[in-house]
Amino acid sequence: MSDIQKTDVIIIGAGPCGLFAVFELGLLDLRCHLVDILDKPGGQCAELYPEKPIYDIPALPICTGQELTDRLMEQIAPFDPVFHYGQMAEALEKLDDGSWLLTTSDGVKLNAPVVVIAAGGGSFVPKRPPLSDLDDFEASGAVQYAVRKRDTLAGKRLVIAGGGDSALDWTVNLVDIAESVTLVHRRDDFRAAPDTVAKMRALVAEGRVTLHIGQLKGLEGTGGQLENVLVQAAGDEAPDALAADVLLPFYGLTMKLGPIAEFGLNLEENLIPVDTERFETSEPSIFAVGDINHYPGKLKLILSGFHEAALMAHAAYGIIHPDKKIRFQYTTSSSSLQQKLGVA
Repeated sequence: MSDIQKTDVIIIGAGPCGLFAVFELGLLDLRCHLVDILDKPGGQCAELYPEKPIYDIPALPICTGQELTDRLMEQIAPFDPVFHYGQMAEALEKLDDGSWLLTTSDGVKLNAPVVVIAAGGGSFVPKRPPLSDLDDFEASGAVQYAVRKRDTLAGKRLVIAGGGDSALDWTVNLVDIAESVTLVHRRDDFRAAPDTVAKMRALVAEGRVTLHIGQLKGLEGTGGQLENVLVQAAGDEAPDALAADVLLPFYGLTMKLGPIAEFGLNLEENLIPVDTERFETSEPSIFAVGDINHYPGKLKLILSGFHEAALMAHAAYGIIHPDKKIRFQYTTSSSSLQQKLGVA
């Protein structure tokens, strides 16, 4: 048993909600280990839109997914969380003393009285367009499912496919640096925020963006070098060839809970029901915060996940220290909390 790492709380998922949970737990002197399948913190926020602006984080009128991640990492640094990157939470076992033993896909064993699931939508993969011979174009970067470094697309002829927020956000955000931007969608109706749709249509009217209504039919190029994207409009006999260096298909994500689905929790459409007092699951001492959970009135906002993490932390403290009572304190006035944060 000497190879088992003991801690107060195991957090599955190192996205924004998992990171903020470290902060709330740290204020209560609770130590955390985090497990994440990605090779860095930030979850979907850092992986899928590191340079995409986010506008609804309190007190930050605008920040990118990577900036939010960096700020959260700075905020939790005083609490020295331990990260286990590139690993999946593979098995969870309840021990005789009531604590949990979690085993990762790399064989790392973690033991704690409390587990917090902050896994977003679970493991996620982008939905690929139904085209043949994608592999070479994906390997070369000619087909990309996320914009990780905006500047690498400067001067490129871009074809963006999709009708949701990601497709239209990037259409608007890349038009200033790309040689050309063509937006492809199967119909002239979009699911994105109305303000973004209006901005896209204004760019089309100005001639800065080309809107092409049709379906992706194929790619042309050799050795992974993209030359044309083939798009066919309804009723046309043959597809049009759109000159392109990079195709950005934004058709959403396929979410999979993976091994979490085998943890014995009650699931509702691949989400984990929780109460709104503690954000505890059907299994006592296992909590769920962020997009992975469900309750009446749930809003899938980072803001909501932060609130859930705060209430969860106080409930977790009662499980870990049942003989102690929390003395509620504010970081603005508590010298002991300020000392923990290194600002006193």
